[in-house]
Amino acid sequence: MAFGSMNSGKQQAPMAEINVVPLVDIMLVLLIIFIITAPLLTHSVKIDLPKAESIPNITQPEHVELAIKAGGSLFWNGEPVLLDQLSERFATVVVQDPETELHIHADKLAHYEHVARVMSAAASAGVARIGFITDPTVK
Repeated sequence: MAFGSMNSGKQQAPMAEINVVPLVDIMLVLLIIFIITAPLLTHSVKIDLPKAESIPNITQPEHVELAIKAGGSLFWNGEPVLLDQLSERFATVVVQDPETELHIHADKLAHYEHVARVMSAAASAGVARIGFITDPTVK
């Protein structure tokens, strides 16, 4: 710390040093408080919970695979079908199981018009889940 000299002939400049002693005192008090209160915050209650084992019951909903070829031909689970028959088939499938999914395999050269008509027929019949199946190896 800078103290004034005994020489009164010179004018004293203001002291420009920071006093860190109060800062250190406050930090030590906070450290002691945290050391005392930290173990109180981590207090836990020991409980013996029952242990059970089970196998998850995963049921996959039925799905219909509909292939759309480049020429517009449709295949319902591998068998040829006409566009006019789709509404009836979708309606019977939805009555049997409302959670039935429609998986559309569309050829990359198939027109979007054919895909849109199939999706429209499925939505009007009540099919709620429609997915597109792609081949990641084809670029």
